[in-house]
Amino acid sequence: MTHSDLILAVGARFDDRVTGKIATFAPHAKIIHIDVDPTSIRKNVRVDLPIVGDTKDVLAKMLLELDKQDASLKELLKNLTAWHEDISGWKEKHPISYKQSASVIKPQYVIQKLRELSNDDAIMATDVGQHQMWAAQFFEFHQPRTLLTSGGLGTMGFGLPAAMGAQAAFPKRQVICVCGDGGVQMNIQELATMVQNRLPVKIVILNNNFLGMVRQWQELFFDKRYSHTCLELPIDFVKLAEAYGAKGLRTEKPAEVEQVIKEALAHNGPVVMEFKIAREEKVLPMVPAGASLNEMVLNA
Repeated sequence: MTHSDLILAVGARFDDRVTGKIATFAPHAKIIHIDVDPTSIRKNVRVDLPIVGDTKDVLAKMLLELDKQDASLKELLKNLTAWHEDISGWKEKHPISYKQSASVIKPQYVIQKLRELSNDDAIMATDVGQHQMWAAQFFEFHQPRTLLTSGGLGTMGFGLPAAMGAQAAFPKRQVICVCGDGGVQMNIQELATMVQNRLPVKIVILNNNFLGMVRQWQELFFDKRYSHTCLELPIDFVKLAEAYGAKGLRTEKPAEVEQVIKEALAHNGPVVMEFKIAREEKVLPMVPAGASLNEMVLNA
């Protein structure tokens, strides 16, 4: 974003988690902003070309125009080679990675195993928090329309209802809901709905006994002065699942992660999988509040 020369924003709201410090946001770029609501355009950032309209109609018309510009489009694509090489270089220099130990489960490992063991068209619904970011980074979605997430809206409790809706719409597809131990309690009572309506959603709880996203900020920027983020609760999610009539599984051993996921995916009803993960694992990269995008924290 910092080095781009053109940004096409489709229905974007340019909130602070996207822009970072607005004064330094995309300093070299011209911005085309498409939105059905004219008051959303130029609300937060400067816009060079505002387009008011329904995105479906606007994009369809743009594609028709592109079809008339075949030669110019080919030339443009050829000139993008250097830009793609720059991006590949950044990825090599700063890869999104983690190190899995033999003793503690890393949440990224759980997400990667879910990808490895699930079908290509599996639908992933997420709640809100660190697990939401890890799912986006490590699930490697193979098909469109397979990620259901509330994005930057921060809607804790979104995951289970979204997964239920997906499973009702696609009863023969795998539907996985990834939650944290905090967010899942927003509406865990929906387990009753899943059991009653025979919705075989597979629920993954990445349990670090924290409200992890807020805790990460408190750790990095407030000297670990944890306030109202520590959830030292003796919740037995396996017993809770069984109380609703669902299947419950739990592990805190990396060597058992694969077997738990296989057992859950093979079961023909709703399943709650609880993984006790590394407590202070962080989502990276991240942009500190008030900083520019090019000041992101790459490791901590």
